[in-house]
Amino acid sequence: MKNYDKTCCFTGHRGIPNKLKPIVTKELEKEVTKLIHDGYLYFGTGGALGFDTLAAKTIIKLRKKNPQIKLILVLPCKTQSMLWSIENKAIYEQIKLEADKIVYISENYTDDCMLERNRHLVNSSSVCIAYLTKSSGGTAYTVEYAKSCKCDVINIAAHII
Repeated sequence: MKNYDKTCCFTGHRGIPNKLKPIVTKELEKEVTKLIHDGYLYFGTGGALGFDTLAAKTIIKLRKKNPQIKLILVLPCKTQSMLWSIENKAIYEQIKLEADKIVYISENYTDDCMLERNRHLVNSSSVCIAYLTKSSGGTAYTVEYAKSCKCDVINIAAHII
């Protein structure tokens, strides 16, 4: 069995309506808990605002009961948070401190570092948990890419909306 057989990645929109965040978080916990029970050990996220942040926080929370699981951050570049608010930077830095591994795609931002980050996450996984509500953009592309790579996709937005 290869490592990616027990690896899950996440992809989702940056903007999640505040009223949906508790529901999205609950669905996320439910799906991740199922995967942990199925033997998944590694959980990779891209470190973006929105769904990636919820996913990372979920893994950190569930790791308290399941110390065998690992949070892997696959970040597009070292300057990803440069234009973020002080509050979002603080959350991001805390998540980085609690990550088990950090992979940087690029030193600085490039035109394709986000795409490469998303492909790296999918190529290293057998399951992709998504929060996808629209048919265009980076999340839609990543979900289609995951399907083309025979990666199982669980769209938790389908359970909510």
